[in-house]
Amino acid sequence: MTTSADDRAISLRPPSKVMRLERMGCFHQTRLSFMRSLLRLLADQGWHFSRDRWEVDARGVGLATYRATGPERCYSLVCLAHELPPEKRSDRVIATAWDATFTLFDGIPGQDDIQRLEKQIPLQEAGHCSQTELILARANRSVRLFEHVVQALASGKQPDRERIEQVGYLMRTTAVYGNGKFGISDRERIAQRPEFSAPFHCELLAVWLIRWFTVEIAEHLARSAGGDGAVKMNPDLRRRLGVGNSTGLGMAPFLVLHPALIHRWIMARETALLRVRRLEWCREHVRERFADLVLRMQAGVRKWHTVNKRQRARIEGLKEGLDSLYGHVMSGALDRAYPWDGMIRWSEQHLTIEGQELLVTLVIEPHADLVDDLSAQMSVDENEYLAIDGSMPLARLKDLIGRNYQWALAIDYQEKDQSSRFWYYSEEKLEPRVGERYEEPGADKEHPLAYGRDVKHLARHLDLFMSRHGDSVPAARFLRFHPEHRHSVRRVQITSVLDYAEIRDNLIGADMVPVDLLRCKLSFFGASCFDPRSDRWVRINMYQHAPFPDEFDWFRDDDWIYPRLA
Repeated sequence: MTTSADDRAISLRPPSKVMRLERMGCFHQTRLSFMRSLLRLLADQGWHFSRDRWEVDARGVGLATYRATGPERCYSLVCLAHELPPEKRSDRVIATAWDATFTLFDGIPGQDDIQRLEKQIPLQEAGHCSQTELILARANRSVRLFEHVVQALASGKQPDRERIEQVGYLMRTTAVYGNGKFGISDRERIAQRPEFSAPFHCELLAVWLIRWFTVEIAEHLARSAGGDGAVKMNPDLRRRLGVGNSTGLGMAPFLVLHPALIHRWIMARETALLRVRRLEWCREHVRERFADLVLRMQAGVRKWHTVNKRQRARIEGLKEGLDSLYGHVMSGALDRAYPWDGMIRWSEQHLTIEGQELLVTLVIEPHADLVDDLSAQMSVDENEYLAIDGSMPLARLKDLIGRNYQWALAIDYQEKDQSSRFWYYSEEKLEPRVGERYEEPGADKEHPLAYGRDVKHLARHLDLFMSRHGDSVPAARFLRFHPEHRHSVRRVQITSVLDYAEIRDNLIGADMVPVDLLRCKLSFFGASCFDPRSDRWVRINMYQHAPFPDEFDWFRDDDWIYPRLA
C-alpha cells in the first residue's frame, strides 16, 4: 500500500458536509463500530463463555446465568424470565413488566446476590441496585416469531428461514441502562479496564449475552413441549437471529450533550475513509473482496424491511444505487490510480445520500490493517474540554462564531417553523421528549439543546458588549455580566478545536427529524435494519449474523455483519 506526495489534495470531508442531520441519519455501521470492535477485542484477549445456571421451568419462568471469563476478571449475565400477560406487553419506556429482565454482574454472583437480584432486577428502575450491577436491561418477545420457532423446534423441524430473516430476532430490548443510572455502577469504576475502555463495550457485552439467552429459552420451551422429538436450531439459521431493540428519544440528546466524544467517533470514521482514499492502487484480492461485499450488501438490503415511508424510499434508492455501484466496479473503476477516492467522488454524482454513506462503510471494510487502530481513539476524557478559556478576547470569540456557526446565524428563529419544537425531560421517567412549542404547554421547561439559537443570541450580545467595551475585552468579563451564555461560549470554544463536535442543523425547527439523531448514534453501536416506527423512535437489530458465545472459540469471520450469499 503506497501513497504519493499528492496525498494532501485528498482531505477529510468537511464538517459542513458530514455534520448535517440528513446525512448523519444515513450512517451505517463500519468495522470501527462498537459491537465489532468488542468482538475483535474479546477474541484477541482469549475470552471464554459458559452457561453456569439454568433454573427455568416448563413455562419459561426462572433464572439463568452466563459467564464471560477474560484474562483478568469475569462477568455474569443474570437473566430472569417471567410470565407476561398479553395486556401488560409494551415496548414503551413506561412499561412495568417484561418477558425477561437482566443485569450484567461484576464477577460471579453468590447465592445471597442471586436472591437479592431475583427480587430487585424485575423491578428495573424501581428496584434497588448496587455497584456490582454494571448494566440493567429488559426485553420482550417478538411474539409471532418466538412462538413459530418454539413450535417448529418442538415438532422436530427447523423454523422457516424466510420468517426468521423478515423479523431477525426472538426478543427485543426496550432499555439497556449503564453508567450509574438507577444506582448501578458508574462508568468511572470500569472505564480503565481494557475490555470496557471503549464506549458502550459494557452495554454491548450484555446485549451479546442476552442474544444467547433468547435462543436458549426458545429451545428450552421447545424441549418442554416436544420432549425427545424436539431439536435445536441449526447453527447457520441461529446466526441469522440478532437482538431487536426499540429506541426512542431517550438517547437523542446524547449527540448534543457529548460534543467531544461525538467528534472522536466521527473523526475516527472520517480518518479511516481518508486513509483508504489516499491509497494509490487497489490490490487484486481487495478488489475481489470489495465486489463480494457489494453483492452481500445487496442481499442484505433486499431483506431490509420497514413500515416507514421515508425509509422505504431510501431503501429503494439504495437498491438502485448498489446495482449501479456493482456495475461501476465491474467496469474497472478499481483498476485506476487512487481508486477509492475516485469511487467516493463518483458516488457524490450517482448515489443518494444513503448510498453515499453505505459506500463509506464498504470502502473502509476491506482495509482492516489500515484502519482498525482507530478503534482505540474513540473514547475521550470529556473533562478536558469543560473549562472555559476566560482569557479569550471577544474579537476572537466572535471570529470563531462566524467561522463555525454561519449556518446558525442564517436562521431566523422568530419564524414559527424555525422554533416550532422544544426539548424537555418527562417528569414521569426523566426521559427526553420533544414538544410542539405553539401547540403544547411546557416550553418554559425547555432543555438547552437549541444551541444554534443560543449561539446566535450570544453573537448579538457580543456585538452590543463590544460596542461599549471594545473587542479586546476577555470572555471572562463578558460572562461576568452575561452568565447565561456560559454554555454557548463553551460550545464555541470546543467546536474551534474539534471539527466534528457540532451538528450543523436546527434542532428546534419543524423539519427536524429526531430519528436521524438516533440512527447516527446507533450506527456507531453497529446496529442494522433500521426501521423507524415514527419520526421519534426506531427498531433495530443488533448482532445479527454474529457468532454466538458458545461457538466463539472457532468462529473468526470478522465481516459477519454482511449476510452470506449461500
